[in-house]
Amino acid sequence: MENFIDTPINQTASKTQVKEFFTAVYTYMFMALVVSGVVSWYLASSGLFMEWFITAEGAVSPLFYVVAFSPLALVFLIQAKYQSFSLGALVGLFVLYSSLIGASLASIFFVYSIGDIAITFFVTAGAFGAMAILGYTTSVDLSKMGSLLYMAFIGIFIAAIVNMFIGSDWLAYVISIVGVFVFTGLTAWEMQRLKAIANDASVSSENKQKMSLMGGLTLYILFINLFMSLLHLLGGRD
Repeated sequence: MENFIDTPINQTASKTQVKEFFTAVYTYMFMALVVSGVVSWYLASSGLFMEWFITAEGAVSPLFYVVAFSPLALVFLIQAKYQSFSLGALVGLFVLYSSLIGASLASIFFVYSIGDIAITFFVTAGAFGAMAILGYTTSVDLSKMGSLLYMAFIGIFIAAIVNMFIGSDWLAYVISIVGVFVFTGLTAWEMQRLKAIANDASVSSENKQKMSLMGGLTLYILFINLFMSLLHLLGGRD
């Protein structure tokens, strides 16, 4: 989730090119959401989640932590090597990333009801869509806000890792509240950034294809984090 274009825009892309770029961005994002949803539902409904990730004593197995933290290394790899990797390799890594996220998300089916998960998903989609439209249409420069929000995002991430081991309900609640504001704000900022990339006609077709995938990856990450924050706040634990 970094700025891939740092140079001023000298040429403006056509409306068709802009449309094609955002179509690709949302295609990648929705593809990842579908993959994560299918993987999480299958692991939960088939019993494989309990078999693979929960020990006989009822504790979380080390394999779960491997699955939960490996996407972090994977997303750093994608961001560091996106320029040198082929588009096909990036798509493959993206599918792997969303599959691993889906595997760890399967745990929510044992904590929240299907109804709460579905309602929260639609609430997330509504909030996400509203902020995406705001970011695309506003004339206000959101770059400074984006930098501050990414700092807050790092703080939330560190606090969430710490809370995995201390298990504080109060801290989890605070993280979720702050997370809603951070992830909705970052959605608006990311859309403004993607709009600038989409309108830059000086970027090659190959690079724009890769950037559309990176944009889809970033929006997917923001959507998942917003969903989890809202689910903790809105969902009633079983």
